[in-house]
Order: sequence, then C-alpha cells, then structure tokens
Amino acid sequence: MWYKYKMKNLFLKLIAVIILLVSSHGALAKDPIYTLGAGDKLRVTVFEEKDLSGEFEVTGEGDISLPLIGSISAVGKNIRRLERDVEKKLLDGFLKNPRVSIDVMNYRPFYILGEVNEPGSYSYVNGMTILNAVALGGGFTYRANQKKITIIRGNDSTQTPQTINPTEVVLPGDVVRVEERFF
Repeated sequence: MWYKYKMKNLFLKLIAVIILLVSSHGALAKDPIYTLGAGDKLRVTVFEEKDLSGEFEVTGEGDISLPLIGSISAVGKNIRRLERDVEKKLLDGFLKNPRVSIDVMNYRPFYILGEVNEPGSYSYVNGMTILNAVALGGGFTYRANQKKITIIRGNDSTQTPQTINPTEVVLPGDVVRVEERFF
C-alpha cells in the first residue's frame, strides 16, 4: 500500500519539475523584481581580480563580506544595484576601473502551507508560479479552496497576506498559503 503512495508522490513531483522547466523557459513581463535576502548565495566576479572574486552568502543581517571593502549591505537590493554598490566601493581607493558581475548561485527557499499534500519549504526555481509551487507541494488536498490562495512576499516588511491567482510568480522567501474551503 505504501508503495502506491510513494509512486504517486514521485509521479506528482516529476510532473511538478516538468511544469517548472516548461514555465521557466519564457520570462513573464509582469514578474516582480527579485531582491536579495538572507540566505542567498552569490558569486561575485571582479574582472581581472581573482583574489577579489568568490562565492559569498547574504548573512542574517543582510550583508556580504568582500575582500578589501569588507561588509556591504545586500538585502533588499536587486543584483544590478549591488553590482554598482560594489564597483563604487572598489573605486574608492582600491581599483581604477572595476567591473563587477554578480550571479545568484542558490536562492533562499519559498514556503507553501495550508491545504496542500506536502506543506513545507522548497527550493526556488526561476519563473515559478503559484500553480508550480502547489504541484511541488504534492497538489491540492480535497479540502483546498483553489480560489483562495494568499501570499506573503519575502521582501514585504509589513507581512501582509495578499490574495492572488495561480498564475502569479513566486519569489524566494515568499510564503504561499492555500486556504481551506467550507462546504
């Protein structure tokens, strides 16, 4: 009996991965702007300066610590903004013409709660929608209200839940909740 459950579970996860790959193939024009947060792992490349390049993690305080320039605030910034800030700090007495590139190596997870078969934290995949997140969580339970899904954005300091539709984009750090329906 448990074998059937495991196979069904594996099948649902496989379908979720396929949906994620297909949906992340094209970028949506209405995607929210991704901002960095604690737990993101970054690769910082300072061109022609191997000693200044490397992999760094955004700390719980929202900073990354780089060689020469020390700690720099990363939380709440998008990648391009952080690149400019690092270049500006390197210009201040360290390099004449710094060129910096930053890539996100690993995103922080997102969370799905409520009426899904497997609530919990999941690894983020670029371009993920609410429906993809539900699929990763094992699909809706029979009690799920598929029209009442809320999200708390990871970068929302007020932590205000917003009702959204299943085609909205999920970002790292977001908390998705599928509400229960009443008969």
